Formats: sequence, C-alpha cells, structure tokens
Amino acid sequence: MRILITGASGLIGKALTKSFDEKGFDLLLAGRSDPKAERETKWTIDDGFAEPERLEGLDAVIHLAGESVSALRWTDEKKEAIRRSRVEGTRSVVDALSRLKTRPKTFISGSAIGFYGDRDDEILTESSIAGDNFLAETSREWESESRRAEDAGIRTVLLRTGIVLSKEGGALATMLLPFRFGVGGVVGDGKQWMSWISLEDEVRAIEFVLERDDIRGAVNLTSPNPVTNQEFTTTLGEVLHRPTFIPLPEFAVSMLLGEMGDELLISSTRAVPSRLADLGFEWKFPDLKAALEHAVA
Repeated sequence: MRILITGASGLIGKALTKSFDEKGFDLLLAGRSDPKAERETKWTIDDGFAEPERLEGLDAVIHLAGESVSALRWTDEKKEAIRRSRVEGTRSVVDALSRLKTRPKTFISGSAIGFYGDRDDEILTESSIAGDNFLAETSREWESESRRAEDAGIRTVLLRTGIVLSKEGGALATMLLPFRFGVGGVVGDGKQWMSWISLEDEVRAIEFVLERDDIRGAVNLTSPNPVTNQEFTTTLGEVLHRPTFIPLPEFAVSMLLGEMGDELLISSTRAVPSRLADLGFEWKFPDLKAALEHAVA
C-alpha cells in the first residue's frame, strides 16, 4: 500500500510512520524538517503540493499537519497560524488530490475533540453539534475543507482526536516535569472532563479506519473512559509516586494563559468513541492508569 502522511514529523505522525514501516508500506512523508527523525521526510510540508504528479498512484492520504495549539498565550498571530494551517492547509491538500488523474481511495484527515467546545458534563458522540469557541470554530472549518474530498469521490474520515498520552510530546509531556517534582495538582475545580487516548491506541485506531472501507465521516479517537481533571491528576500522581496537592486555580490559568488556558485546561469535553465501539475496535489501553503507566515507562 502506498500512503502519503502529512505531519509526519509530529508525535502521531512519527508513531504512525514507524508502525507502517514495520508493515512494509510504501510511504511518502511530508512534514517539517526534523534532524532527530529516524526517517527523513521526502519534502517539507512548507513546500506545499505544487507538484501533484508526485501524488499519482497513492492508495491513501493521512493528513495530520497543523500548527501546534500550545503557546504561552494565544496572540492574534498564533490563532491565525493555527486556523490557517488547518483550514487553508487542508484546502491545499484536497485541491491537489482532486486534480489527480487517479485519486487515492481514502483520505483520513486530522481533527480534534476541540470540535465540541466546552460542554460541561454532556456526553459527546460523533453526532453531537460543534461548540462555539475558537478551537470549535477552527475544527468545524477544518472538517468542512476535509469533507470536500468526498465530492471528489474519495472516502473521507475525520479523526477527532483527544489528549494523546505520550512522554515524547503533547500535553502529558508538558505535565510530567512539574508532577515529577511534586508540584502538580488539580486545574481549576477539577470537574472538567478530559477525553484521552494512548498513543498506541491512536495509531491502532488510524490503522483500523484505514483498513475498513465502510467507515466515513467523523470518528472520535478517544478512550471509552474519559475522566475528570481531578481523577487524571490523582492517577498521574499515583503512577509517578508523587504528591498532587498544589492546585492551579481557574483565575490563575486565565491570568497567566488567557484564552489558551481557558480552552485547553479549563474547558470540559466528555467525548466518547461511539463509532469505534460500534465497529468492534478493541482498545489496548482503555483505562487511564494502565495507559499512563505505559506512557511514562
């Protein structure tokens, strides 16, 4: 199988590339230059898709590229970079695929549970409507561009990914240092929901939707067991054998991190993977403690 992966230098892209290499797939990689990468990308994502003939003969495209949402604060410039990389970047990819003489059979595009916004205790499935904050609006536009691939006759799957647990990057990697020093604690009131997935199950789920021709549209890539911030904090402390008694009040999050802190740390998103469950996907790490133990080992 010949597959293009964009965002191949990112956390998920690297893990997916490794797994696909082991399966013997023929890979074309696009991502930012990374001198530490085990495999070099064939071209950087910044080169764009000005040479669509290079994409002829693909069986599938897995589009994971996008500006990181992490920052000290979201400036107007940072927010525009986040939106542009997802919306306009996806538009460029879909336009290039649509111009091919022989189009790929499958287009799997990244998205995020940020699509749902801040929803308190509401249980969110793939049929739930979009939220109304910045990440939700960006995700809605992002998915709208991805769905244009369906108009070109390409099976399209939207990966609404939760918090991916890995010590190599993402939210968990950021948390580990303060927690290891015993200064981790609950954020806000700790009642906000966190929908998470192990990196290994993220890769397995992407492979699952790639192999299943009957899967189209949005798919929540999360564990079936979302937890509150209080439970996540307590469990991570237990795994690291560290205390977790130093809270980060909501007012401090807002003061220090502004809108970014409100949307990434305080917002509550209780997403569940209804479609994966209905389709028979089996999680290797459905429960948080085992997933964290594996992630930090």
